[in-house]
Amino acid sequence: MLILGAEDVHQVLDGAEKDVLEAVRRAYVLHDQGRTALPHSVFLRFPDDRRNRIIGLPAYLGDETPVGGVKWVSSFPGNVAAGLRRASAAIIMNSMATGMPEAFVEGSVISARRTAASAALAAATLTARTPDTGVSLVGCGVINFEVLRFLRAALPDLAEVTLFDLDQDRARAFADRCGGQWPDLKVSSAGTADEALAAHRLVSLATTAATPYLTTEACRPGTLVLHLSLRDLTADSVLAAVNVVDDADHVCREATSLHLAEQRTGGRDFIQAPIGAVLADADAGRRAEDRVTVFSPFGLGVLDLAVADLVRRRAEALSLGTRLPGFLPAPD
Repeated sequence: MLILGAEDVHQVLDGAEKDVLEAVRRAYVLHDQGRTALPHSVFLRFPDDRRNRIIGLPAYLGDETPVGGVKWVSSFPGNVAAGLRRASAAIIMNSMATGMPEAFVEGSVISARRTAASAALAAATLTARTPDTGVSLVGCGVINFEVLRFLRAALPDLAEVTLFDLDQDRARAFADRCGGQWPDLKVSSAGTADEALAAHRLVSLATTAATPYLTTEACRPGTLVLHLSLRDLTADSVLAAVNVVDDADHVCREATSLHLAEQRTGGRDFIQAPIGAVLADADAGRRAEDRVTVFSPFGLGVLDLAVADLVRRRAEALSLGTRLPGFLPAPD
């Protein structure tokens, strides 16, 4: 068994944004081609506790070197107040020849970066007539910092960011970190979420909201909203938008904003396209100039596998990680 910890994952992925973007793009295209297996995620919830959860995402990604496995990821928002990460995760990768587990990989770094890469890929694909030069980030946590990292890699004209978080100290700390990472980036803060939505025509929502609280009325026409946390927008806002998803069957579950919109209308006609189809058709990428476009990715397990496979292959080439002999029982 190969065990790769957070330091190993960082050593492979830091500075490899272009490679992660390509791995995520390839996974989306393979999924659109029907070359994946993606059962519904399993949500483990707890009695009298609707805030915390652990999710299991099994997946198979078929290619020249197929990959199978599962991500086990927890979300405990109360960790943040204690100075801990909200999310933690592990990824188990199985041999497609024997089915045996052969790698155990720290998953929270991979999870954050594949989420950010999917957002940046959507922003680079669902383009406007004029290039996006600024982005508004609602929620100043790990995910939106990674989103900003990948947007900077995917959108060369991006030069400005506007921040909003209910916790002003978090917003200030986020701004300081941005200044240290990208001294050339203009960073400002908004007093309200609506002010942030109006500041730029590219918006990323990455919060811990459990129920919808936000409309897109403050957005300018032609805005692309990267709806990563999936429960920020009201059903009315979803129904008024052009909607692109990663997979409709996966995203219309567990009381997401799109699930509520489906329950309201009795169907999914409000969803225009999956991102895999948009990536496969260059003419489908232009976003509407007279409406808001919303990209809502559930976060498919095949993305985790694609990036985990990138990490494992490069880690093995660099002799990173720990080999644990005797993890599995000896053959009969």
